[in-house]
Amino acid sequence: MNVAVAKTGKGRAVSDLFASAEGRLPGSPSVIAVRREAFETYERLGLPHRRIEEWKYTDLRALVGEVLPLAAAPDASALKRAAEAVKAHAIEGARKLVLVDGVFAGDLSDVKALAAEAGFKTLRETLEKDAGLLKTATTDAVIALNAAMATDGVVLSIADGAQLSAPIQIIHLATAASASAFTRSRVMVGKGVSATIIESFVAVGAKAYQVNDAVILSIGDNADVAHIRLMDDAPDAVNISSHFVTVGANTKLNFFNMTTGAAVSRLQGFITLAGEGSELSANGVNLLQKTEHGDTTLVVDHAVPNCVSREVFRAVLDDRAHSVFQGRIIVRPDAQKTDGKMMIRALLLSDEAEADNKPELEIFADDVSCGHGATAGALDDSLLFYLKARGLPEKQAQALLIQAFVGEAIEQIADDGLREHVIGIAERWLERRQ
Repeated sequence: MNVAVAKTGKGRAVSDLFASAEGRLPGSPSVIAVRREAFETYERLGLPHRRIEEWKYTDLRALVGEVLPLAAAPDASALKRAAEAVKAHAIEGARKLVLVDGVFAGDLSDVKALAAEAGFKTLRETLEKDAGLLKTATTDAVIALNAAMATDGVVLSIADGAQLSAPIQIIHLATAASASAFTRSRVMVGKGVSATIIESFVAVGAKAYQVNDAVILSIGDNADVAHIRLMDDAPDAVNISSHFVTVGANTKLNFFNMTTGAAVSRLQGFITLAGEGSELSANGVNLLQKTEHGDTTLVVDHAVPNCVSREVFRAVLDDRAHSVFQGRIIVRPDAQKTDGKMMIRALLLSDEAEADNKPELEIFADDVSCGHGATAGALDDSLLFYLKARGLPEKQAQALLIQAFVGEAIEQIADDGLREHVIGIAERWLERRQ
């Protein structure tokens, strides 16, 4: 249930922020009208807080408090630093689409190489004629704020039958300290397509920045799509990302998210299985330390019969880190023969670490097979003793057990190269913990 609240001093500050930014935002007069309507929705709701059930464990009013000013367009110095970061974080062989502080950077992107396999425009270009990309049927305040403030993003169209020869990697780089970036992307995948889409969030020396990103992804029938998200933000950053995904018939979607940074992060995903015979594999790992707060909220909507969904999520929490997983499987009345399973496990490395797991089932059909489970616990002392007795130092022994713990989720990534890349990220997190 959403609760309307009176505008506070912070709310007024956001109003001033929108007023000052409006002249820099792209779009035709019709787009401006949509932005203002979205911002009115945000003003009516305010920053999400614990009295809103969906945000009970991630109270942005307490954790964040305010929205930072819009980041300035990157200058030559920022683009130079961004170019170095792209070299370090690009997936080998991938077609890169780079956004720097919320603005598409064509010189750092592989637009020409991509053109042979997919249609591409920037959000900025699209908004010159069409406000549709800013319209989202939701009352979520951060999504409304994203629609009001979005500066840029990518609009991809992959034609029916295309078999992409390389992954597409959307890289979000933050170079501006104490500023916010609002991005929104639209990806349309045609029938019979085979494609891999990767999103990476990286800091380039920036501190205390904020990210508000939204992705609208639609996948046609008989497709095979991998969607990988790697959130490696600065330790004091805020990253709120929203995903809306619609899956066609007889399609496979392999989704994976890893969070290894940010003081406050939340991925909220809304996946609708809209075509019969489709399979969803949704998995993720949160590796958090110090006072980091990581939230994964995922709603899987079985709207039609004969679909399968599997969810495997792991969280490893050190120091006073806090992990949240809210998962809901909805089975609509016509979605007979649905097979949905969800398993969430958290590993607490400290007495002060905290995990909140909230799996839910909403079933309105009678011929289904659905289930969920959630656990939280510490490292197995007997296994730890076994490894230490064979000469391994304490931290190294813990690292081996942690790798095995998160391995079940990472192994769901089908592509060998991407799976090894993600394992490397996990290993570097463990090395920093040594």
